[in-house]
Amino acid sequence: MNPEQFQNSPAGRLVQVGQGEAAYWVFVPQPLPPSLAFEVALVHRLSEADRALGELAGIGRTLPNPQLLIAPFIRREAVLSSRIEGTQTDLTDLYAYEAGQLPLFAGLKTVPPESDVKEVTNYVRAMEYGLERLQSLPVSLRLIRELHGILMEGVRGDRATPGEFRRSQNWIGRPGCTLNEAEFVPPPVPEMHKALDAFEKYIHAGDTYPPLVRLAFIHYQFETIHPFLDGNGRIGRLLVMLLLVTWDLLPLPLLYLSAFFEQHRREYYDLLRSVSEKGAWQEWVAFFLRGVAEQAWDAGARAKRLQDLQEEWRERLTKARATAMLLRLADSLFVTPVVTIPQVQRLLDVAYHTAASYVEKLAKTGILQPQGTPAYGKMYVAEEILKAVG
Repeated sequence: MNPEQFQNSPAGRLVQVGQGEAAYWVFVPQPLPPSLAFEVALVHRLSEADRALGELAGIGRTLPNPQLLIAPFIRREAVLSSRIEGTQTDLTDLYAYEAGQLPLFAGLKTVPPESDVKEVTNYVRAMEYGLERLQSLPVSLRLIRELHGILMEGVRGDRATPGEFRRSQNWIGRPGCTLNEAEFVPPPVPEMHKALDAFEKYIHAGDTYPPLVRLAFIHYQFETIHPFLDGNGRIGRLLVMLLLVTWDLLPLPLLYLSAFFEQHRREYYDLLRSVSEKGAWQEWVAFFLRGVAEQAWDAGARAKRLQDLQEEWRERLTKARATAMLLRLADSLFVTPVVTIPQVQRLLDVAYHTAASYVEKLAKTGILQPQGTPAYGKMYVAEEILKAVG
């Protein structure tokens, strides 16, 4: 890490660790909050983000059956957040894996490594666990460790002490680089624990800054502290969603920023670094608020498409004199849009041939599309849902 790039930053301080040839520089961020002037452009950004988030919150409060729509949003976020970290899994892969049918894609498309799909599945599990855990535990260092333990279970990060803050120095740079060749070196372990303690206090204490601005501060701070050996980016993005819910900015987990960060990946990393190098808080907060606004509009549009699709299916099936059981199966596709006949059999608690007849009826109406060839293991996909979500 080149100390000259960070030595005059108001966002933190440089610390030299070690002596002689073994010495290296680290960056320790200042405790939150920083000083931020609200220039006109930033006020406009904040107003736009607040308005977009308010409209999304309104949609969330009027959803007749929100659980049907939350599941697709969570899985889309899991795919995109993990993709930033290098996984190759798409939404269909994830649903097929959850249905136990990923091997059926062999010959139909390029199947990602199972380890990649497992990472995305762990992200879904961590997110769902976090939402449930908020009922008994606030966002805290303890919750963050619990989420990390789930995220890293049985994947490449399982060597990186899942569920524990690091006990050694980490660094950020090109693959294979040494500590002295790193582009950025987070705080050493003793300073990391002090920074985490101040970080947790800031989350709970509050200040005069608007909540969305505080979220921008918090996201930067967590990524800069980098308290885990692996999984920091995914946990940091997951924290944004949990705080949106726990601060009552959204009634449901409908807003996710990974799509925006993935689309503007280079700018995202450059702006985080600019805060560390020169205290560029204005630019970073403006970028973060822009992401909130864009993703709130996008989430609202996707929620509306899913609602319209659900209503269209119900009308289509009602005209065909569908039974209540068939309507229930159609609704369940919003949670699991990739299914097999045995899966439907278990879901509805019916005989195999009855489940097969229900699936066939949905296929005839165009709601499900068959994939694969094995008679018993054939997979059925609700492609309209995947299109609306993805």
